[in-house]
Amino acid sequence: MSRAAFTLRIDSQERNALKHLSKIEGRPINQILNEAIKIFLRQKGRKERSLEASLDSLDSYRKKEQGFKRAIAALVDAEATLKDPLEGEPFEETDFENSAKPTGPVRSRVREVLGA
Repeated sequence: MSRAAFTLRIDSQERNALKHLSKIEGRPINQILNEAIKIFLRQKGRKERSLEASLDSLDSYRKKEQGFKRAIAALVDAEATLKDPLEGEPFEETDFENSAKPTGPVRSRVREVLGA
């Protein structure tokens, strides 16, 4: 495996910590950093493999579930073709006594933005 020179900029605190670690372990800083990079890449590799396994599992589920594509298509069709009677219309929730419930700060801000 060939090696290539690489410039790394780090804070002085980390540089001093590496110097001390190098003295304590009796190893060059370069060797310590190479080991740290390999460990980091192995950890990231495990995460990637876990994500890939999750995606593979989801993909296999989709392939087994014959109605999946039909269900998605039906949802898209319904969203595109059916009219939502409440879309864009502000409304007041009422309690059992038929009086308007007090609105919270979020609802008040949404109504203000909508001009309702």
